[in-house]
Amino acid sequence: MTDFHPADSSGFPVADEASWLDAVEKALKGGGLDRITRQTRDGIAIRPLYREPDFASRDDPRGVPGETPYLRGARPDPHRPWDIRQTFTHPDPVSTNAEILRDLDRGVSSVELRVDGTGQTGGQLNRQVDIEAALAGVRADYATVALDTRTDGPGTRAAAMLAVWGEAQDDPKAQLFSFNIDPIGCLMRTGQIAGGLASTMARTAALTDALALRFPKATVLRVDARPVHEAGGTEAQELAVLMAHAVDTLRRIHACGLALDRIAPQLLFTLSLDANYGLGIAKLRAARRLWARIQDTLNIPVRPMRLQAVTSSRMLTRFDPWVNMLRNTAACFAGAVGGADIITVQGFNASLGRPEELGRRVARNTQLIAMEESGLGRIADPSGGAWFTETLSEDLARAAWTAFQQIEGEGGLVDSLQSGRLQARIAAARHRLESDIAHRRAPITGISEFPLLDGYDAPVGVSVRPRPDSTIEDAALKALLPGIIPGEDPPARADVLPRIRLAAPFEALRDRVDDATRTSGARPSVFLATLGPLAEHTARLDFARNAFAVGGLGAVEAAADARMADALATAFRDSTCRIAVLCGSDRRYQTEAAAVAQALKAAGAETVWIAGRYQAEPIDRQIYMGCDLLQELTVALCDAGVPT
Repeated sequence: MTDFHPADSSGFPVADEASWLDAVEKALKGGGLDRITRQTRDGIAIRPLYREPDFASRDDPRGVPGETPYLRGARPDPHRPWDIRQTFTHPDPVSTNAEILRDLDRGVSSVELRVDGTGQTGGQLNRQVDIEAALAGVRADYATVALDTRTDGPGTRAAAMLAVWGEAQDDPKAQLFSFNIDPIGCLMRTGQIAGGLASTMARTAALTDALALRFPKATVLRVDARPVHEAGGTEAQELAVLMAHAVDTLRRIHACGLALDRIAPQLLFTLSLDANYGLGIAKLRAARRLWARIQDTLNIPVRPMRLQAVTSSRMLTRFDPWVNMLRNTAACFAGAVGGADIITVQGFNASLGRPEELGRRVARNTQLIAMEESGLGRIADPSGGAWFTETLSEDLARAAWTAFQQIEGEGGLVDSLQSGRLQARIAAARHRLESDIAHRRAPITGISEFPLLDGYDAPVGVSVRPRPDSTIEDAALKALLPGIIPGEDPPARADVLPRIRLAAPFEALRDRVDDATRTSGARPSVFLATLGPLAEHTARLDFARNAFAVGGLGAVEAAADARMADALATAFRDSTCRIAVLCGSDRRYQTEAAAVAQALKAAGAETVWIAGRYQAEPIDRQIYMGCDLLQELTVALCDAGVPT
């Protein structure tokens, strides 16, 4: 066998930026870089090329992993790079325990119990015996046990019950807990803090002090920006609220007598990650940069940020949910490369209900494959020094800092929420996002692009009837903090940040059509009237078929030999459709569209649409790339006789 040694790159001509720009201009036929420069929702430019002048990587201004200010993460050694945390939501504590033990045995490294006294969205861990049943056989000195409270307000009662369970273990000081008490998050999620803000913060401060002493390896407080993400906020808004949440929590607990440097280590920061992994990586890196600056400003020791990344709920779809596996994988990749300490991947079928075994198995295996087989766990800070990532992280941190200062100028996060100013800014961002979704500037695979009308079902956990009791007992809290349970102060109130799913408006149309299909036995459809030969109409035929399928409508195509107006009218009459859609070339429209539309109306078409931007009598509506597809499909369903 002959050895082959390829030539090195020294034989290539030197490529400078001017030559590259000249080549770009030629490729774009005279257009400049602006044509291929995109912007994030915060107005940050995403350029097509990044170079050394954008970020001086040779000077290594971010330091190294594991060293102050921890901008490149807390871990110099990538051994066991992140914590694989699974959320458990079964209402029955015994069933929850079986799921926990099974998943811990199969690769999960920590547990998050979602607590919901009603049992609708989480476990009914309402009594001390319920906590004991759910955690029977769990070694919290090896696997962290975390709480996610939904109906327990700030989470103080559930935290106290977990503390009582921890005290009963062989070595309480070795227990790994994330109590995740979060009064301000409760205000964002539910719109109120029962018992008042001041008394709740006093109780939280006392719990923080007591739990930190009893469980030195635990974190007590959660700082959570997920409500902003799930309400449609931008990346900069999420980061700004994350920092404002931390600062307001520090400020209010410090006012109750705890030193700042005792509170700060008790914070667990939580962010959402969606399928845009470039932005996700930058968001995590920007969060560490912002927190390091805040600690420095507060004159407290700069410690590494404890950061949990959770895959986004707003990006998940009900229809064709298998695509959610890809979305979750991209988000998991962002968390791993971005340096999250904890990653929680939601079940791909979580939007369909309570994830069962398949949903949990795919969620944990997504992380195991990323960590072990893909090797993401073998490198510390793999994106560090990349010009694009470092530049975007810096730009995002600056945008978030400006938004954070605005919140602080309004008196802090609680005051901004209670005045409604923060909700108004998030609502404006949400409306812009919803417009992008409706116009398909932000496409959703399987929903607004490449919809699958059949075969989208995925397994969902068996529905379980919760117990009728929904009150979480406070006996453990009274025992842990005797004498400080506050009286009946007026609740603190603010407008709730709504939770959205990006696919929901299109899915609502699909639900209407599916209901009509089950009632009539046939799917409502549109008739596609093709003009001219195959080469002329194929592109718009495919476009129209897919566009109407986004709303759940089927398509009936004219026969290959039906091209003239009379033949198309006859084919339409035989189709039993109520809508006809013209599909052809612009030139063909000019000569034939009006006559064919008139013939279709005479054949009984209630409305005639056209694929493309063309207006003529008697054509009723246009459907084209960039139109408000959600609005057009809403009209189409009415035209097709689909009940509301």
